[in-house]
Amino acid sequence: MTTAAERLQEAGKADSLWVSPGRVNLIGEHTDYNDGFVLPFALPHATAVSGTRIPERHWVVTSEQTGETVTFDLSEKVEGWAAYVAAVVWVLREAGVDVPGAQLRITSDVPFGAGLSSSAALECATMAVLADLAEADLPLRDRPRLAQRAENEYVGAPTGIMDQAASTLCQEGHALFLDCRSLATEQVPFDLAAAGLKILVVDSKAPHAHVDGEYAARRKACEEAAGILGVAALRDIDVAGLPDALAKLDDETMRRRVRHVVTEDQRVLDTVAALRAGDLRAAGPLMTASHESMRDDYEITVPQVDTAVRVALEHGAHGARMTGGGFGGCVLALVDEEDCDAVEAAVREAFAANGFTPPDTFVVTPGPGTSNINK
Repeated sequence: MTTAAERLQEAGKADSLWVSPGRVNLIGEHTDYNDGFVLPFALPHATAVSGTRIPERHWVVTSEQTGETVTFDLSEKVEGWAAYVAAVVWVLREAGVDVPGAQLRITSDVPFGAGLSSSAALECATMAVLADLAEADLPLRDRPRLAQRAENEYVGAPTGIMDQAASTLCQEGHALFLDCRSLATEQVPFDLAAAGLKILVVDSKAPHAHVDGEYAARRKACEEAAGILGVAALRDIDVAGLPDALAKLDDETMRRRVRHVVTEDQRVLDTVAALRAGDLRAAGPLMTASHESMRDDYEITVPQVDTAVRVALEHGAHGARMTGGGFGGCVLALVDEEDCDAVEAAVREAFAANGFTPPDTFVVTPGPGTSNINK
């Protein structure tokens, strides 16, 4: 099976060709927009974008997935999948980059709507191509913030910075420990094979979307709670101070949201410590605790992902959790190599017994971030 980059190479010569991966988040969900900590790693699955300069100051974008071609300039708002491309053009111009007109082609191996950050992969690959075509000096460290702004302000999705940072900055064989306030990063070794482990991804096939009221409502609750507690963000409350903080909140739903974020930040720190020590299996119970917190306190899981987590644990997984924004998407299960097939089969059987759409399942290893293929 050809990769996304190979398909674009076969489509013909272009001035620029870059790929950006999707991501899974090992742990640290809904902490990014609270200035907290996250620990994603890049998938082997990637989005490829090729670009060729054209003399006109507009952009012609063709998607292999949809078969559509969209032409736009910035005189009016672009909608649909092409909005993510237009958003990058807009944010680069806002940043002072003289983006040339271009013909762009897009193809992707990242499952859409599965919570694997297909939108950030598209944004980051597009940004790399357009910066290349513009011959702009755009430091790698600045790109995640620009891509986040594109998604927040142009597309209208209130996402944090984790997805764009992971898609841009990850390194093969490592998880990316990211402080979402300072943007300090650490590449934490995550050698699953050496530990005799695998990460099994279960795509629940339950619909997943960020541009909706549920995600925004949780972000708003966190911001309101931070205001009541007199802190810049929930990151500023640690586990030791959590009881006092919760006592100051009258709303029970808001208390649950705060409890998830504060305890999730601590789980990220504990997971990083385990990986630094080479004890990858110790991440398992932390992953499971994260899922329970998302289910009970943040209330963002659905029956499909809860079933996948429960069944994986019953069949020997060291830990399992939903990854992504919630309300669908994927589950990660940390399993011994010899148990992977049994866990996968059990999850498929449970989905069939519950009348769920059959899941997609695949094993992932940490891959590289945004990469230049050729010119």
